[in-house]
Amino acid sequence: MMNKPLLFRFLLGILILFLSVPSLPAIAVNPTLGTIRQLEEVPGQMVYQSRQNLRDTQGNVWIAIAFKRPDDLLYLRLVGFPGVVEIDRTQPLRLIDSLNHTQLASDASAQMFIEGVQPHIGQYDLQPLVSELKPEIPLHLELPTVQGTTVILKLPPSFVQDWIAIASLPD
Repeated sequence: MMNKPLLFRFLLGILILFLSVPSLPAIAVNPTLGTIRQLEEVPGQMVYQSRQNLRDTQGNVWIAIAFKRPDDLLYLRLVGFPGVVEIDRTQPLRLIDSLNHTQLASDASAQMFIEGVQPHIGQYDLQPLVSELKPEIPLHLELPTVQGTTVILKLPPSFVQDWIAIASLPD
């Protein structure tokens, strides 16, 4: 039987190996960690996505979903709670890194629902920006609201890594 330090090193080595092999399928071990999922929306149509629960600076919970369909662009959908916030679609989503570099993501909310957009859900085109993102540099989102306030969401590096990985997946 292995002693405890040796067993710990062995298990740690297996974990590091598992996490460093990009060809392994994503497994949701912890819902706060970013993972890439491949889902079949309709027969023959796959979508790749990564979901993350985030809290804004006011403590409100948001769901952030980065996704790409074959022959499509990379989008980010932000979902707040109904009645808490109303997104201002006349302004872009701002992505600001810790070096104060700002990128703007254009609104693509009109493409979400046939019935029309929901005021607490926004969708943004990340495709033109993703090649400039660096997961090692902290990033936050600034989402303008019709109330005149700005929702600030800090992103974990794992989520930005997922965006880059999804964007690079073949169509």
